[in-house]
Amino acid sequence: MNFCSQCGAPVVISIPPGDTLPRHICERCGAIHYRNPKLVVGCIPQWQEKILLCRRAIEPRHGLWTLPAGFMENGETAEQAAIRETMEEACAEVELDDLFSLISLPRISQVHLFYLGRMNAPVYAVGSESLEVELFAEEQIPWDTLAFSSVEVSLRAYFKDRRSGMLGQRPPVSFAF
Repeated sequence: MNFCSQCGAPVVISIPPGDTLPRHICERCGAIHYRNPKLVVGCIPQWQEKILLCRRAIEPRHGLWTLPAGFMENGETAEQAAIRETMEEACAEVELDDLFSLISLPRISQVHLFYLGRMNAPVYAVGSESLEVELFAEEQIPWDTLAFSSVEVSLRAYFKDRRSGMLGQRPPVSFAF
């Protein structure tokens, strides 16, 4: 950030009084501009014993498989973001259950949230950001070509919980990378 979004004056980086971290501060109007992590929100869409995955048509990780997810927009809830992203990427309608995993990625300033999602029917199609969309049984998951570590961690925890009968019976899985 070079200029203040409030008044257009140049900003400096310094630690505001009462704070502990450097921030972009406007010396003219005094506005403090915070930069916070971005939320990536999606779901684990389930149909019977299978999970819906999308093969990415965009960077990063073009051509690799992922759960439907993306950046949360201003003015929407996390749940709305998960439902929207599933529709955009997989043309699939889901009903959300509880938050399943919360994964902090401080090195890239992101937090990934995945909800459990139930598909009402096996209806899905390729969305604008996907090359393919497919339902996978656990033994069919393309583990070697998953796009993101947060997806792998969430899927492994999902299948472990499902096998043990604990799916949806505990607080969200929480990891940090």
